[in-house]
Amino acid sequence: MSRAARAGTSPSRAGGASSVVRQTAPVDDLRASLISGFQWRSDPPVWPATRTYYADYTAWWRDPTVLAQIGPALAALAGDHEPTVVLGTEAHGFLLGPLVALHLGVGFAAVRKQPERTSDDEVWLVRRTPPDYRDRHLDLAVRRSVLRPGDRVLFVDEWAASGGQALACQQLVGDARATWLGAAVVVDALENSADRRNLNLRGLLHVRELRHR
Repeated sequence: MSRAARAGTSPSRAGGASSVVRQTAPVDDLRASLISGFQWRSDPPVWPATRTYYADYTAWWRDPTVLAQIGPALAALAGDHEPTVVLGTEAHGFLLGPLVALHLGVGFAAVRKQPERTSDDEVWLVRRTPPDYRDRHLDLAVRRSVLRPGDRVLFVDEWAASGGQALACQQLVGDARATWLGAAVVVDALENSADRRNLNLRGLLHVRELRHR
């Protein structure tokens, strides 16, 4: 998702059952690069607040090898489902989604956050998310012309924490009379196993693999 994912306490805590897909050499090399390029960072706390940590993965986008490998690796999480379109939210979904779509040879459908009203006559599909990690509700919107009836949709993002954006996008897919195939993310940080199953979500990494860095 487009924010730096936050952990409310020390990054030494583990959580959730892993849904990481284990694959061979190139993906294992990519996973190693993702882990080594990741840092938990924190700002000095202002009393009486406690220290909070946030995820810094900006080094991933600076590494050309990661950029070359991450699209195919995320696409592989879809298995044999054969998507016809990749769906992603701004901002990091707009980076990763086209990389996955390019590898699959399909198009990309962009989901906007908090869209402003426009003067054009295009029809937009809009859904509100459940509370996110900051307890916010966001409106997500996609043009009906790019998310079409009969599409087979793979959702892509860099991080799944509360799963709220993925769940809202799943509803958008239903509104478009398309088929939700699943979600492919770089880091699976979901704590709710029911949401993981409902979304058919898979990750290249589980957040617990990043806890001790």
